[in-house]
Amino acid sequence: MKLTIGKNFTTINQSTEKIINITYEKEQDSLLEFIIKRIIVNKKIADPLDGFIYQKLLKTDQQNIRKRLLEYFPNGIVTLKSCSDINYKPLQKLLINENFKEADKLTNQHLCELVRSNTTIEKKWLYFTDIQFLPTEDLFTLDFLWKIYSRGKFGFSVQKQIWIKSNKNWDILWKKISWTSNGSMKRYPQEFQWTTKAPEGHLPLFNQLRGTQTLSYLFKYITWE
Repeated sequence: MKLTIGKNFTTINQSTEKIINITYEKEQDSLLEFIIKRIIVNKKIADPLDGFIYQKLLKTDQQNIRKRLLEYFPNGIVTLKSCSDINYKPLQKLLINENFKEADKLTNQHLCELVRSNTTIEKKWLYFTDIQFLPTEDLFTLDFLWKIYSRGKFGFSVQKQIWIKSNKNWDILWKKISWTSNGSMKRYPQEFQWTTKAPEGHLPLFNQLRGTQTLSYLFKYITWE
């Protein structure tokens, strides 16, 4: 199997991950050229494959590879868009480094900031009535960042798709994304998994302990996959 420049990857399966790992051991320059051609030359929107390659190359001990990588992608491979002037660079950095626990906290903070910028009301968490004040562009950016740097496993839209496939049954969703244990909601943060070994849709923990209404409104607000 070969990686294809123009192909879109929504998730990274084991066979694709194996190819990347083998190539990384032998031809890091080929991986770098691969994402440069996809994103810079062909102007392709980044996907989880690009994110995974970027994360791998960032760990290289080959200084020339790392230098070129940062010259082309100094802050990551996602072009950050916000209509609310929020700086998402720290969040992108946390997700690149798979610091998912801190990224989860910062994501919640950004969501509250977005509501505050449109209502002037200070928030620590969101209610269903707040969802209408989230700019679609910013919500997409937050969701996109989570998907790109988690191999396509995490993100609000990922959770929505699992919910739909579960016939919109919340109990089934909680079980599939591992938010419950023996029928009870898990305790934050110690009972959650903060790595890509977690089940698909496990993160981020949007209003995890605040019922289903807010999350339902958020899912309805998301029109992309």
